[in-house]
Amino acid sequence: MVRAGETSGMLDEILDRVSTYLEKTSALQKKIKSALMYPLVVTVMALGITTFLMIRVVPVFSEIYAGFGAELPIPTQMMLAISAFMKEYIYIGIGVLVMFVFLIKKYIKTEKGKIRLDDLKLKLPIFGVLIRKVAVGKFTRTLSTLVRSGVPILSSLEIVSKTADNRIVEIAVNNVRENVKEGEPIAAPLSKSGVFPPMVVRMISVGEQTGELEKMLGKIADFYDEQVDTAINGLTSLIEPLIIAFLGIVIGSIVIAMFLPILKISEVMGM
Repeated sequence: MVRAGETSGMLDEILDRVSTYLEKTSALQKKIKSALMYPLVVTVMALGITTFLMIRVVPVFSEIYAGFGAELPIPTQMMLAISAFMKEYIYIGIGVLVMFVFLIKKYIKTEKGKIRLDDLKLKLPIFGVLIRKVAVGKFTRTLSTLVRSGVPILSSLEIVSKTADNRIVEIAVNNVRENVKEGEPIAAPLSKSGVFPPMVVRMISVGEQTGELEKMLGKIADFYDEQVDTAINGLTSLIEPLIIAFLGIVIGSIVIAMFLPILKISEVMGM
């Protein structure tokens, strides 16, 4: 872009566009990270509390109930069995988990692993929609900035593919670039890729036909930035009660299962 600015004599304007693009990209990344940080922290805390209860608290009840000499309720037996299993194999489980994470990280460093992971990201039930919107917004914003700055379309597509942060999107953009090199418009191969929504393809097609591709790309980018904001806010407000409900159900189940024998004894003594 700097090279294009020097050639066209518009270096100051192009640098201004670059700074605007980087500011918007950075703001989007920060927004996504901050929105997902709270659910992540709550999830980790929930898992930590549940593990602590199963390994440290439940065994205390197990020792108490061992002297009862009566058959315990089925929920209590199940909870005690799970607790004993976790306490016995906790270190083995941690070792297996660490090994699994290590192997997964090693696999996703390979080309096949990256493609599988990025394809899975786009197909996730809730987060996949958000990831796709972010990818489309980034694609259109970057391409709009490059085209508006006078960078040739083939060079622009090459740059966009390298900054996609998703191998599926990168492959799709590279296929588009090859088709454009052969004289096809951008919209047709974009539609074939299956990565980009039909609305985006149609708007790009209109932009190509009217000679206002960069303006249309900018409008798409603005639209998807708003969509990402809405999706993030909705996702945050959805995940928060789900995590709290999950934590309440798990801990509530543990507490009920552990105090069920005491309640049974109280009922018998009351009779």
